[in-house]
Amino acid sequence: MANHKSSVKRIKQTAVREERNRYYRTRVKNVAKAVTAAKSKDEANEALKKANRYLHSMVSKGILKKNTAARKVSRLTQFVNKI
Repeated sequence: MANHKSSVKRIKQTAVREERNRYYRTRVKNVAKAVTAAKSKDEANEALKKANRYLHSMVSKGILKKNTAARKVSRLTQFVNKI
């Protein structure tokens, strides 16, 4: 157990951040899965629009790096174009 007040606070902060980051990471995976699971080209395009918007909002929040989001969007776009 932590001995200092500051280390107790850091433990609490870390727990909150872990929970928040787990939510965002799961959401990123689910958004990508929605694109790949789409039945038709129209559905895939709609899901791709949502994924693009969501991934870039994660960049602005500092959850993802800019190139990571761009890479994911690029791969999803390639997938949709192959349909």
